[in-house]
Amino acid sequence: MTDNHNNRINPRRPFKGTASGLNRIVLTTAPRLNEAPHAKPIRNSQKNNAEQASILVISHSDRGMLDDHARQTVSAAAILANEATNITVVALILGDLRENIASCGADKVIVMPEFSFEKFQPDLELANITAVIERLNPIKILMPDNFIGDGDLGRRLIASQHTKTAATHVIEIDSLHAASPHAAGRKIAFTELPHIILLAADAADTNLPFIGSATIQPTIQSSTQVENTNNQQKSVSPYQNLGLKTIASEQVALEEADLIVSAGNGVSNVETFERLALALDAAIGASRVAVDDGKFSRDKQIGASGKTVTASTYIAIGISGAVQHLQGIKDCRHVIAINRDNSAPIVKRADLSIIGDAEAIMQALINAVAEAKSLSLQEAACACYLLLR
Repeated sequence: MTDNHNNRINPRRPFKGTASGLNRIVLTTAPRLNEAPHAKPIRNSQKNNAEQASILVISHSDRGMLDDHARQTVSAAAILANEATNITVVALILGDLRENIASCGADKVIVMPEFSFEKFQPDLELANITAVIERLNPIKILMPDNFIGDGDLGRRLIASQHTKTAATHVIEIDSLHAASPHAAGRKIAFTELPHIILLAADAADTNLPFIGSATIQPTIQSSTQVENTNNQQKSVSPYQNLGLKTIASEQVALEEADLIVSAGNGVSNVETFERLALALDAAIGASRVAVDDGKFSRDKQIGASGKTVTASTYIAIGISGAVQHLQGIKDCRHVIAINRDNSAPIVKRADLSIIGDAEAIMQALINAVAEAKSLSLQEAACACYLLLR
């Protein structure tokens, strides 16, 4: 790698890989209000054959979904592949997959549901992804550099593929080079695009002008696993899996919470709201108005003058959606709004809106959650279907 000796460079600068190249200034990718949706073309639809060169993306899923970091990594591979139409993007998903990742640019998808990130089995995972690599012989391998298993697994892969070039915590990428911070983040090191790339978060844009076909491929097993399966023997691992330690939602910082239930001025009964949060095992947040009224402590405030959150699901109850509050939830993946006013700004921002009285809806949700917990998985699915009809 070569060093850039300008100590004033900020490694967190908003460079992001897009389909049209690197963008210095990154603007929001949220759709404009009343913007008409349009169909995107399928990239590489005419040359989808087995002899194509491929870029392999490896990532764990979380409860059947890919998080934003993983989706960005798939999109980064699609951006690299888009410059040459004879390259296929293959996504290898470790764990269940219950969503279509065509919008990320994946052309082919291999799912290995037995390798959930919740179970620590790096040797077996490495053996199986090595089998996939040997079968596909990809020109590049990309993985998200995260803390749920991909970062650790990626470094194990780099160590096993010692003849290949590699770069970790890559913050900038295009078809010619990759860049990573070093010297405690004061400098940036550049190199030609390596074979194995562990990509940092927010290095690529997922809003692509095309989609992939995302066709499911048969699983490729390592010879070790096939032999163990045939002999009905379990592979011996030097590791002891202690599982994941469950932390009560009230002990999780709002910035790290995956599910947040947030109250605004429209919540008159705080006791019902807290019962709902307990039923959903969700962290509790609040708008500035609710905090100023003394209903919640200041550390629960979400917004520009409070905390910025990145929850997978954010449920806003009785919150109108001032600009400052919307700024604090801009990185939340799914927003659900419960509000009396169907013209409130939070309703326009939400992915799902429920218009009605907050108290009545919270009571109904508490009862629905209690009932769902007592049902079997199949009965719960049927109940949800009937509820949404």
